[in-house]
Amino acid sequence: MIGKQIRLERIFDRESRSALIVPMDHGMSEGPLPGIIDIRDTIDKVSHGGATAIVIHKGLVEFGHRGHGKDIGLIVHISASTRLSPTPNSKVLVAGVEEGIQLGADGISIHVNIGAEDDAKMLEDAGRVVRDCRNWGMPLLAMMYPRGKDIRDPYDVDLLRHVARVGAELGADVVKVNYTGDESTFHEVVKACPAPVLIAGGPKLTSDREVLGMAKGAMNAGARGISIGRNIWQHRDPVAMTSALSQIVFRNGEVEDAMKLLG
Repeated sequence: MIGKQIRLERIFDRESRSALIVPMDHGMSEGPLPGIIDIRDTIDKVSHGGATAIVIHKGLVEFGHRGHGKDIGLIVHISASTRLSPTPNSKVLVAGVEEGIQLGADGISIHVNIGAEDDAKMLEDAGRVVRDCRNWGMPLLAMMYPRGKDIRDPYDVDLLRHVARVGAELGADVVKVNYTGDESTFHEVVKACPAPVLIAGGPKLTSDREVLGMAKGAMNAGARGISIGRNIWQHRDPVAMTSALSQIVFRNGEVEDAMKLLG
């Protein structure tokens, strides 16, 4: 489908075939966190640093549209819940694929928590979104996480292999999962998932080297890119951090060389 191919080229770097996506959907789940209060300024910074795409909710598209600066791919996130809910792991659909098209999106993203009490409903919703995306030639990013009262370790390799495979079996074009923390075990996750795999950034990490090392390990393991939010837009210099990660994701750079870009 030529429409989907064209849109994927706006999300992935054409030369390396990798992606550096910056999610900024946290305002829905966590509130207006430092780093994404001025969404337009944050988009300017990550685009200048070399990110290929952002993820935001539909209501912020008009406020994030800049009319200037470097272009960047737009992925509209259509799943939502808030930390104020008694069941924050329960994601519901708050938009549709056609709304994303009307907003000029290059892709759609959904969030599925496998292990949550209502994961069956989330899977059902995901199946419907996959069908709509295919009908419209719209790429789908599936954020797949093992989360729920019986999930003890959300970074366990067997759990991540399973949830990544679920995303591919559903028909997602790109699957986003947690990083196992180890290059060799994450390679097992990548092997289990036919669709391109991206890693999530997770909570704000304590050091720049840790963030860059995570990205390097994932890319060495066969990931097709990263999807990191807080560790970029809560950094003291989001432009430099995005640029440093770009060296690793697009140019197979080393951590030490990327560290130099952070001063």
